[in-house]
Amino acid sequence: MTAGRIAAIGEQVAVEGFGLAGALAYPAGDPDEVLAAWHSLPADVALVFLTAAADRVVPRRSPESVPLTVVMPG
Repeated sequence: MTAGRIAAIGEQVAVEGFGLAGALAYPAGDPDEVLAAWHSLPADVALVFLTAAADRVVPRRSPESVPLTVVMPG
């Protein structure tokens, strides 16, 4: 298995810490920004953390989808 990068999409206050830890942080304050961030993810991203608001916007995925997504509580 090849390692991939980690990204986070959602409200700035929720994702900025991911950037400090070396992940790709995509602050997105509205649905259009969330979709733009989702569609601009690099091909090597393997895991995406989504805020609850971002999860409501991102298209539905199957459990086997790449990238794997995790919804942040809150």
